[in-house]
Amino acid sequence: MNPELSVIIVNYNGLKYIKDCFDSLYDRIKGISFEIVVLDNNSPDDSCTYIEQHYPEVVLIKSRINHGFGKGNNEAVKHAKGEYLLLFNNDTILQDDITPVITYLKNNKDVGAAGIKMLNGNKDYLPSVGKFPDFESTFLFKRMFNMGEEFRTGNFTKEVYEIDWLSGSFIIMPKEVYLAIKGFDEDYFMYVEDVDFCKKIEEKGYKRVFMPQYKFVHFVGFDKSRNPLLVKGHRLFIKKHFTGVKKAGLLAVLQLNAIVKQLKLKLNIG
Repeated sequence: MNPELSVIIVNYNGLKYIKDCFDSLYDRIKGISFEIVVLDNNSPDDSCTYIEQHYPEVVLIKSRINHGFGKGNNEAVKHAKGEYLLLFNNDTILQDDITPVITYLKNNKDVGAAGIKMLNGNKDYLPSVGKFPDFESTFLFKRMFNMGEEFRTGNFTKEVYEIDWLSGSFIIMPKEVYLAIKGFDEDYFMYVEDVDFCKKIEEKGYKRVFMPQYKFVHFVGFDKSRNPLLVKGHRLFIKKHFTGVKKAGLLAVLQLNAIVKQLKLKLNIG
């Protein structure tokens, strides 16, 4: 009998996170059957050996190359047997049972993906959802998170919010929706692929929702030297989802953003 949920994890050098990540899934997910499917992106650490020795039930796919995040997920989903998918980063710890989220998806067929509240390693709130890019957020990326006071502070008053995009560190969805949009666009290697992913879900007519009463910890980190990858991801998104004058204008604004970021990096300005 197939599991109801497949947890999809793309791993690269995640040895130090694996135990806490896996154990949180086994400890927190109650009342439904699930499997863990790991695509390892040719990690030079001992991730694969550790998984094979300590979690032999995990479906482990060993890649000989680093596919990146999007293609890594696509490859892993090919092995998934569940009706629902949880795309889950390796550097995360689930804090709550997510069975109610799956129940919500079952009862709301117009919802294509759901996310939950993200906390950092100190259990402080971190924004993990946002608006699709526009002129303002293309010039200043953090404006993508401008969703109002509740999303700024993390003090939420509703159980469910409709949003544009969800962080790829936690997305739960029906597998049929994943397959309908053909998964992640493999033109993206890292960054903005989750925004593009949610845009494709919208284009298929499905809502994306955020359910903040459920939580997970993400040991998130961002190095400013990765800014060029972020700019590259936004450039791809603009080229794929805009046309005409708006496309040209957004690309010009993005180029200005990139120049400013380069100057700040050279001058060591935060």
